[in-house]
Amino acid sequence: MAGESSAGRTYHHGDLRRALLSAAVEAIGEYGPTALSLRDLARRAGVSHAAPAHHFGDKAGLLTALAAEGFNTLADDLSQVTRETGSLLETGVAYLRFAIEHRAHFEVMFRPDLHRSDDAELVAAQRRAGEALSAGVATLPAAPSGLDARFAGLSAWSIVHGFATLWLAGALPDDVVGPDPESAGRVVLQRLFPD
Repeated sequence: MAGESSAGRTYHHGDLRRALLSAAVEAIGEYGPTALSLRDLARRAGVSHAAPAHHFGDKAGLLTALAAEGFNTLADDLSQVTRETGSLLETGVAYLRFAIEHRAHFEVMFRPDLHRSDDAELVAAQRRAGEALSAGVATLPAAPSGLDARFAGLSAWSIVHGFATLWLAGALPDDVVGPDPESAGRVVLQRLFPD
């Protein structure tokens, strides 16, 4: 698909949708998700200012697609680690690693004020990520079932999500956690979910 930059040149993208999502990740990394503008994304991708609206409708549509992409990537990462290690601890570390490596996605995924929380693609991706975390809980030696399993999953998610959020905000004491988030996260998670 082709679009025109403000200089009048034509740029060709094999996947303009992907280019716009990549531009959004870059922009969010620079100034956060709330300041994101479709016009800036068009400029970054080298396309007309109408191109992002054509693909996503509006800013909420773009952020919805970005959140869905994030949840699907998270689900893939958690599932792979759970299969390879059979360890809730390592599944939690994978969650933390995702938050750090995909910070722009992470900043949008849990902000329903920024995206359309009822979008079918997003809901399916959230479900996949939840199931992947539940599979990690099922690796516990005395794996809980029923409502206990749901509370165990909620506990695991709350702990690792809270740690990731605090790490990204720079709110954890350096003299305790040190410079490596995975090592620090592993120590914290091990206290609560020993393997």
